[in-house]
Amino acid sequence: MRNIRLTIEYDGSRYHGWQRLGAGEDTSSTISGKLSEVIFRMTGQKSELFCASRTETGVHAYAQTVNFHTGCSLSAREIKHYFNRYLPSDIAVLEVEDMPERFHASLNAKKRTYIYRISTAEVPDVFERKYVYHLFKKPDIEKMREASGLLVGRHDFQHFSSSKKKKGGVKEIFSIDIYGSGDELEFTITANDFLHNMARIIISTLLDIGQGMRPVDDIGRIFDGKEAASDPIDPKGLFFQEAEYPQ
Repeated sequence: MRNIRLTIEYDGSRYHGWQRLGAGEDTSSTISGKLSEVIFRMTGQKSELFCASRTETGVHAYAQTVNFHTGCSLSAREIKHYFNRYLPSDIAVLEVEDMPERFHASLNAKKRTYIYRISTAEVPDVFERKYVYHLFKKPDIEKMREASGLLVGRHDFQHFSSSKKKKGGVKEIFSIDIYGSGDELEFTITANDFLHNMARIIISTLLDIGQGMRPVDDIGRIFDGKEAASDPIDPKGLFFQEAEYPQ
């Protein structure tokens, strides 16, 4: 059996995320569901798919890493061509590579990076509306940077997520970069892993701090469970950028 690695990009606007969990769930409107349909068409067999980060409903990806096992005899180039011929136009396979048997897109990933795009232009850009979140008031970037420094490191991020699980909340954020230029604002968060809605809740909370709606030291109170984090921000501005793997 071959272990095939895909690098894919997608516009998540019309999808219910990477996958829907639970028995009997309809997978036809998920990214993994669309990939699985093409794999079955190509090989006549069902294959289990693994990805670097399970993106949520409406979230996009620049370079998502996926792997699956198959007995398919097509070359990597032919597999890439087959996917891009039959996938919908909002999903594209950028690279196909044969990997060692033990490679796993999720378990082997050491770092994952998400980007969130915001515009503070006086007039929202009609053609960017599906991919950029618009604010009418520019937030205080320095306050947000101060608050983001309290999030960097190894912490229990349970209170910065929508996850109902009581275990597994400890993650490590390696960096949060906030870049502003003109009317554009961009958050880049790199961590070893993310809980459900964690990136969106962190960005929403930082924006509320930047807009003077809550103080910087709310970060500590949220960690302690004494304050609730802000609601998840709209998913349309969130992009999974990449995962990093050991060389």
